[in-house]
Amino acid sequence: MDLGTLLHGNNSLFVDLALLVGRIAIGLCFVVHALGKLGIVGSGTMDGFATWLGELGVPMPALQARLAMASELLGGSLLVLGLATRPAALVLIITMAVAGIVGHRGAGYLITNEPPGAEYTLNLAVVCFMFLLMGPGAISLDAAIF
Repeated sequence: MDLGTLLHGNNSLFVDLALLVGRIAIGLCFVVHALGKLGIVGSGTMDGFATWLGELGVPMPALQARLAMASELLGGSLLVLGLATRPAALVLIITMAVAGIVGHRGAGYLITNEPPGAEYTLNLAVVCFMFLLMGPGAISLDAAIF
């Protein structure tokens, strides 16, 4: 392999492996966050999340909390499987955009700000946008089924 190929060449197997690893990592991240809202992982609860949304002025906070949790749980699971990858990525992009705009309003970019900025939600949305553009890759249920 020459230096040019090494630096900027594409190998379809490596691309598919990268998409698989990325889908699993980000998908599991979303699933864990959803489980946190359900009180299964960490110290959060759905009631606590809904209360926080209400304090932010979000209308129908109990419903919105459940919709956010469901989008993370279902969308993250679909990413892991590589099933309905583009629709799942789109739902997660919207969820993270709302989280960044509403949950981190006025806090800037860095998550280390006080209050925490939108860095995390923005980066999750960007990674999901990559899956929206690139699809799931060949190592996915989408590829196996369709």
